[in-house]
Amino acid sequence: MKKSLGAKTLVYPTPAWIVAVYDQAGKPNAMTVAWAGLCCSDPPAVAVSVRQETYTYQCLLDRQSFTVNVPSEQYLKEIDFMGIVSGRNTDKFSLTGLTPLKSDLVDAPYIKEFPLNLECKLIHTLEVGLHTQFVGQILDVKVGSQFLTKQGIPDLKKINPVIFANGMYYGIGEVLGKAFSIGKNIAPPF
Repeated sequence: MKKSLGAKTLVYPTPAWIVAVYDQAGKPNAMTVAWAGLCCSDPPAVAVSVRQETYTYQCLLDRQSFTVNVPSEQYLKEIDFMGIVSGRNTDKFSLTGLTPLKSDLVDAPYIKEFPLNLECKLIHTLEVGLHTQFVGQILDVKVGSQFLTKQGIPDLKKINPVIFANGMYYGIGEVLGKAFSIGKNIAPPF
């Protein structure tokens, strides 16, 4: 028998991503988000949810663009720090030693040290209770060449992203099998 836990934010995994923006003065700012994920394939789009009282919220509205930066486990302290401290009165980049790079496509910085960066232009906002969901069309994905397979696709094991759940950070597990092939023998062909 299953036990009811009530209405909670319990779904796994959620990412530990860093959203980067410029503020009104052009200073780079970044914050950790976990309420985020891909939301469309055509156009390619990602959604991130941010509370209105955060410094990043107004920056997203003002600049109409942002980057999603996927850090490796080695940046766990930086991931946590960027979710604790406000950019309103703290220069998170100088304190962490991370490098904001100017995008050629959107009015937002991306983070040099992180293996995977998505450059997004804001296309929708949706008020959802405590958070506002910002949907960004992905204009480009940047990946460090050392994080690619021989076939030129991102290697999840090399990227080594961080997952957030129940107030804890986790790494990724082992490969379980190839998608769209494991279940072929269960049902007749589609």
